[in-house]
Amino acid sequence: MRRLIALLLPLALFVAGCGSSPASSDPTPSNAGEVAAFDQLKVTPGDAAPTVDFPKPLSVKAETIKMLQAGTGDAAKAGQTVEIGYVALNGADGSVLEDTFSKGTSEKVELSDQLKQGSSVVYNGFVGAKVGSYLAYAAPAQAPAASASASPSPSPEAAASTLLVIKIISVKDTPQPLSKPEGDTVTNLPAGLPKVTVDDKGVPQIDVKGAAKPTDVVAQDLITGHGAAVKATDSVVANYVGVNLSDGTKFDSSFDRGQPATFSLQGVIPGWTKGLTGKTVGSRVLLVIPAAQAYGDQGQGQAKGDLVFVVDILGVK
Repeated sequence: MRRLIALLLPLALFVAGCGSSPASSDPTPSNAGEVAAFDQLKVTPGDAAPTVDFPKPLSVKAETIKMLQAGTGDAAKAGQTVEIGYVALNGADGSVLEDTFSKGTSEKVELSDQLKQGSSVVYNGFVGAKVGSYLAYAAPAQAPAASASASPSPSPEAAASTLLVIKIISVKDTPQPLSKPEGDTVTNLPAGLPKVTVDDKGVPQIDVKGAAKPTDVVAQDLITGHGAAVKATDSVVANYVGVNLSDGTKFDSSFDRGQPATFSLQGVIPGWTKGLTGKTVGSRVLLVIPAAQAYGDQGQGQAKGDLVFVVDILGVK
């Protein structure tokens, strides 16, 4: 349930784009959609989650956002990253679906061109909002799948929207990812690892001849970066190449696509989460991953059995 907000907001909020809009000198947040639906919504800040009261059921037919209470801190500008807390409520009965406040967690939203193109409603509602502000957001409920026994008229619960009450916790300039690994080259590598070289374009080449079969995830720095340590809950900006340990067949490479990938460590194979957690930005990391912590014995596509990756950690989100 932790990533519920990513499913509710109709765009990839937590995947940063490479380009951001220029900062406005005096941004102003904009309400949009069926804001009258929030006229009787009341929010009372608390020590943990705010108390939220609203007439039920809540249903909107258009993506809707409204400033409920303006904060007094710094205003969020285009291109910055906003840290938010939120409570997600069932619009039919007000029951809590997810609550970051009580769990002591938060999410980060980059006010990028990607967000602006995906949802101008959300983008314009956040840009200009001050730290401490509370906003309400809802989108039309998804229609239930049709069936022979389906009622001609949807019930109020089926038509209800999910309500997000969002607090702006902080705003910061968005750090830009590195273009390549930066740090200290590691020498005297352990025996039995695949050998890694680079071609004339700086792309890692992996030779698996003589490499030992792993019994657990091996995560060996080839270059140790000096940046922030990666947390298991982070999204990572990285270049990488992956091959099968059995025969060296390459099955994936962001280098071949010409741009880094951005992904949540909560949404990748276990070997990546385990191997990259604690590594630092700027590092080049060799991962040797047993099949059980990759795609299993059956594999996925051309990725089969034990896998080898070289990952350049260029940034975290």
